[in-house]
Amino acid sequence: MKKIQMVDLKGQYDDIKDVVNPSIQEVIENTAFINGPKVHEFQKNLEQYLNVKHVIPCANGTDALQIAMMGLGLKPGDEVITADFTFAATVEVIALLNLTPVLVDVNEDDFNINIEAIRKAITPRTKAIVPVHLFGQCANMEAIMDIAKAHNLYVIEDNAQAIGASYTYKDGTKVKAGTIGHVGATSFFPSKNLGCYGDGGAIFTNDDDLAHTIRGIVNHGMYERYHHDVVGVNSRLDSIQAAVLDAKLPHLDQYNKARQIAASKYDDVLKSVEGIITPVRTKRCDKACDNCDCHVFHQYTLRVKGVDRDTLVKHLNEKGIPCGVYYPIPLHKQKAYADTRYNEADFKVTNQLVKEVISLPMHTELDDDQIEFITTTITSYING
Repeated sequence: MKKIQMVDLKGQYDDIKDVVNPSIQEVIENTAFINGPKVHEFQKNLEQYLNVKHVIPCANGTDALQIAMMGLGLKPGDEVITADFTFAATVEVIALLNLTPVLVDVNEDDFNINIEAIRKAITPRTKAIVPVHLFGQCANMEAIMDIAKAHNLYVIEDNAQAIGASYTYKDGTKVKAGTIGHVGATSFFPSKNLGCYGDGGAIFTNDDDLAHTIRGIVNHGMYERYHHDVVGVNSRLDSIQAAVLDAKLPHLDQYNKARQIAASKYDDVLKSVEGIITPVRTKRCDKACDNCDCHVFHQYTLRVKGVDRDTLVKHLNEKGIPCGVYYPIPLHKQKAYADTRYNEADFKVTNQLVKEVISLPMHTELDDDQIEFITTTITSYING
């Protein structure tokens, strides 16, 4: 059995290097390193894949979130509601812009932002909601958009973990994650489902005016060289990263399918183990979720009950099985974002999840021998 990786980027590269290498070499030879043809090709291809009018590439996923908020014209003091159980980048950009982060609890089953908690958190100062499609599955966007419409709020989708996932409306309509709200943001960090070989990100929108504003913001506020029409930043996807992403994009559905298959194999063994709760697929589809793209498993995240999670992590690591705890500390308890406004009673689910969650290796190159070894190791440990 080959060595188990949390993310096997080398194995993925080996399968596509005959396409990736010439694409990178082409960029080097034409020396169009910033905003070159490869960036525009990738942009157009991703717009077609997502069925969205505008994709604006940028330097990374954190910038994508910040630029989206800048583009919407949010002002210091405006309140932005987002999930307490997620990576810090989501709340980081809110604070950087001198907006007021309002953290709320999540659902126990799918880990996504809780709809009733959103409703409870709205005040006259609320201007936006940032749902995070955590671990590869969409938040309840239909309900969130209804709330936003009723209260005249913006919705910014943090789609860093769910590129390629679809959301199914009650009427059966399917749309890609990140294209439902007023604006979406994603990351192309190497370990993402669609990852480059460095940093990268993008913003999505169907709003022509917003797209125009954002295109200026990413490039120092310029639409014409040395004419700075808006306050901007320097955040551009370089051409080498775009070349890598464009080579990978045709494989994205295949990559996501491989993750889904691996997740189902994990499920087959672990769902019957006492003390383990396997990941829930939110059943909005009219068919078995194993055959759809509602969850693309950026992470395969278990919950453990009656088992010491940290001791299990140590045991797995000793057996050569990497694993992760995403996330060990709620955002409302982080030193940078602690606030006397928060009441611990409002974060019952998040406070419990941080003690229970453990993410197993998940990537496109997982094979049956590795999955069997991982599941057998977990099962034998729990069963004694």
